[in-house]
Amino acid sequence: MPIQLNEENSGKLLAVHVNGKLAKADYEHFVPEFERLVKQHGKLRVLFDMTGFHGWELGALWEDIKFDAKHFADIERLAMIGETKWEHGMATFCKPFTKAKIRYFTHAEAEAARKWLEEA
Repeated sequence: MPIQLNEENSGKLLAVHVNGKLAKADYEHFVPEFERLVKQHGKLRVLFDMTGFHGWELGALWEDIKFDAKHFADIERLAMIGETKWEHGMATFCKPFTKAKIRYFTHAEAEAARKWLEEA
């Protein structure tokens, strides 16, 4: 499966690692888990690692847009980790679709990303 989820910090931090191209079925796994954590903890902090991410299939892109609209205010902080110029651009592109504070980090800065997510 191209998407892996790990709950950390008693469920208040969701580490998401995507690899390959996301399909609609990936959202059928991801969305219920995300919603369960929001129901339990309120706003989440998300570590989004884009290593090996190659975008979305058309059906998955629509699911992503629906997810963004529904969960506009459910993410408090979003740390995006990547290495390419388009991945850095994704961090800027995402800003209008969420109330979350968003920061981009390279892989070398992964520890700094985690520290930023854990700040009060």
